[in-house]
Amino acid sequence: MPSDRKYHFFRLSRLAFTVLPLSMTTVSAHALGNASEDATTDLPGLSVRSNQGAMRAGALRDEIVKTETIDARAIERSGATNINEALDNNPGIAVQLECSICNVRNVLLNNLPGRYTTLMVDGVPIFSSVSSAYGLDSVSVHGIERIDVARGAGASLIAPEALAGTVDIVTRRPQTAENHLRLQVGNYGSRQADAYFARPFTGGAFTATFNYNRHDSVDDDGDGISEYSGYVRKLGSVGLFLDNIAGFRIRSRLDLVDEDRGGGAMGNDYSAIKASTRGNPFDWSRSRHGSPDPGGWVNPSDGSIIPYDDGRGGFSEIIFTKRAQWIGVGERYFDTGKLRLAAGVARHEQDSFYELSTYIGKQNQYYAEASWQFPWGAWTATMGANYRFEDLRSHGHTADGTPVYGIDNYRYKTPAVFLQAYRTFFDDRLELNGSVRHDHHNVFNGITSPRLNLLYHHTTRLSSRLSAGKGFRAPTSFFEQDHGILDTIRIVRDLDDPEISHNVSYALSYAGDRLAVTGSYNYNRIRNFAMLDSTAVDDNGDPITLFTSATENVIVQGLDINVSYLLTPALTVNAAGEAFHYRFPPGTLIFARPEHKAYFGFDYEKGRLDLSGRLVWTGAMDLRKFHADGSGSQNRFNFDGTRKRDRSPDYLTVDLRAEYALTSWLALYVGANNLFNYRQSEHESFLFVNWEGVPDVTHLWGPNRGRYLYAGIKLDF
Repeated sequence: MPSDRKYHFFRLSRLAFTVLPLSMTTVSAHALGNASEDATTDLPGLSVRSNQGAMRAGALRDEIVKTETIDARAIERSGATNINEALDNNPGIAVQLECSICNVRNVLLNNLPGRYTTLMVDGVPIFSSVSSAYGLDSVSVHGIERIDVARGAGASLIAPEALAGTVDIVTRRPQTAENHLRLQVGNYGSRQADAYFARPFTGGAFTATFNYNRHDSVDDDGDGISEYSGYVRKLGSVGLFLDNIAGFRIRSRLDLVDEDRGGGAMGNDYSAIKASTRGNPFDWSRSRHGSPDPGGWVNPSDGSIIPYDDGRGGFSEIIFTKRAQWIGVGERYFDTGKLRLAAGVARHEQDSFYELSTYIGKQNQYYAEASWQFPWGAWTATMGANYRFEDLRSHGHTADGTPVYGIDNYRYKTPAVFLQAYRTFFDDRLELNGSVRHDHHNVFNGITSPRLNLLYHHTTRLSSRLSAGKGFRAPTSFFEQDHGILDTIRIVRDLDDPEISHNVSYALSYAGDRLAVTGSYNYNRIRNFAMLDSTAVDDNGDPITLFTSATENVIVQGLDINVSYLLTPALTVNAAGEAFHYRFPPGTLIFARPEHKAYFGFDYEKGRLDLSGRLVWTGAMDLRKFHADGSGSQNRFNFDGTRKRDRSPDYLTVDLRAEYALTSWLALYVGANNLFNYRQSEHESFLFVNWEGVPDVTHLWGPNRGRYLYAGIKLDF
């Protein structure tokens, strides 16, 4: 690690350990989050119902807002090593790849853009579009109790910017001493080591989690350019749980992240790759529909060959990420109600190299919240306030060496107040939750967001949920859609309003002893959809990035059903399907999305053996619809000059995992992801050129890594 990076990481670590002692005294709230319904059931006079097996596929948590749960066991069976992998390929949830060489990924709920998904840790929203771009790959799944997913605009009372919904990572409070160690190896040079330690003490508990994960770059088509970026990822986390400090129950955690990733030119000698700026180390003829000339590609406008001469660095993206994050949550009961407080702080640094351009960004985030929940006649009321601060400072240079300072700088300060009221009717068969919050944004002024949730219990096992609400998001301009901002030295902001979402959703769910079924419908309309145009010019003809809003609404509707059935005490099977309809102007939803997907899976656990598997079918995608320019044409061509396909093929992926416990403290496991080795690169390259022959790396619709085999050992002692 270069000395300057060591210094920056030291500063991050010092910041983190400065705020860690605050966890002894800072009290906060568990997530008013997915609508604070958990809190309302704690006060006297309200009915308390069981979760009816909420951890099963097809079942919901016993909350007014439709909340799906992925528990720690389900995460382990999926073979996931981070939050992105744990969430991917669940109904209504997708992790979308948005760059074939840097592998930036975003979590999509109901197939809305990833920037509309708010990630929370114990109910604290402390991630931004900057930290989510690469940061979610660095959120470990170890030491967590579950992941709660609430889909819909304004699903969280404290996160109105969650236009698609929220993902809340709930930390597990250990009850006994625990020591867990996991070692794993896989193909593509994959190596992983995880350790988790927990120590309860009188009045609390302490946890520590460590993770080391590395993976080589993958180039399956042999052109010398990776389809899957390599990385070395080091994570550390400590948690502190205090059961009674001045009457408060507190949980807090500190997370440190250090990740290096690189894609494009193969290898991990990043300094050498950056220094290589001349010549052609690649073979442009090797990819699907590759060029007839290995030294360059066809210009579709005239059929000539455009030679490539920018070296290894000209087609590589290398990102170093450092992050220190602390959050604290807690609550205290009084005779007249319950007090909740929350706090979070994060420092995020990104040092990036994008195809001869550089981008160095530093961001600070702060969050504070206080709320009071109390009986109010026949109602239970929650009133509170929160404050969110988020800024970004960046600098770098373009590919020709032109310095760039603060092209996407911003500073957002958003104090807010909120009020929520809860009541039951008809002998507790109907539950009503209405809320309103008002945010005062330092750029977009006052914004009011109302929401109404209804839960009707048809029987003890059958229920309906109806939600309608409004949410907003202040665009940040950082990678809202691509890294095209790095091609210019100036951004012109031409937007006066935040992005606004209006959402309606309905869910009908049944949860019996063996069968669990949930069907739902979601409607989301986005107004003032933020757009980046890096091809614009100003009045003097100089290139600029235009940051503006779509003049038409973006509308996404979806239907999904999720079913699980307990065939035997040891075997559970599940199936799910989803269908989506999109209506949007060209240039808004620019990454392809499927209209149909289906899921099938099983979990078998008996004695020492644990088997699990899942099959995901992804339907064909209308690529022209998502890749069309203003004229309605798909301006994308292969390197041989032929036009890219207008529709992708449908495809299947299969994941399997088996675990066998040799003793009570030792287990072995093996697994395969994408068992049948389906890769987009076999059918169509991720790379493309436009009509003028300018290359890009975002023609994405299928898996970018083939069959991944892994094996590991687990020790519990």
